[in-house]
Amino acid sequence: MLAGPTAVGKGSVSAAIRKRHPEVWISVSVTTRPPRPGEVDGVHYGFVDDRRFDELVERDELLEWAVVHQTARYGTPRVPVDEAVAEGRLALLEIDLQGARQVRESMPDALFVFLAPPSWEELVRRLVGRGTESDEQRVRRLETAVREMAAEPEFDVTVVNTAVHAAAEELVGLMGGSLRAASSRSGPTEPKPAEPPPTE
Repeated sequence: MLAGPTAVGKGSVSAAIRKRHPEVWISVSVTTRPPRPGEVDGVHYGFVDDRRFDELVERDELLEWAVVHQTARYGTPRVPVDEAVAEGRLALLEIDLQGARQVRESMPDALFVFLAPPSWEELVRRLVGRGTESDEQRVRRLETAVREMAAEPEFDVTVVNTAVHAAAEELVGLMGGSLRAASSRSGPTEPKPAEPPPTE
C-alpha cells in the first residue's frame, strides 16, 4: 500500500515499478477527474463519470474510495485486488491517505508505505513545476498536503522520494520482504524430528 502527499511522485514511482518489475501487480484506481496530459485510460487510472462511480459504490465494488482535494472521487476496484492477493503476487495499491485508512480496516496485515518528499520546499516545487493545476487548485492541494504529511506516523515504513528509481527499488524490496514474512507465518510448519527411542 503506497500513499503520501499530493505531488510527492506516487504515480512516477508506480510507473517505474511497472516498467522495471513486471512481476509486481499494480492496482488501477478509478477516478472522476479528467485525465492529465499523457495519462492513459486503464493504465494510469480508469476514468469514469459520476454516474458510473455511483454504481461502483452502490454495488460495493470498491475496496476503498474517497473525495480527494474536495473535487474528484478516487477508488480501488475490489475484485482485481482480491484475485492478486489470492494468487500470492506482489500487489501494489497507490492510494491517498483516506483510502489507506479504509484499507487498513479491511487488510490490516498489508504493508503500509508512506512516500515522503525530501523536504516541504521540494514538494511545493514539484507541485508548481508540473503545471497541471490552477492557482486555486494548488492552494487546495497544499492545504491537503499539510494534513497528509502529518499522517506519516500511521504508516509502517517511510520511503523518501529523492530519486524515483531509487524509491521504486526500495519499495519493491520492502514488498518482497513483507510477502516472504507473511508466507512464513501462514505456511506449513516443519514437522519436528522424531525423538529417538529411550535406551535401556
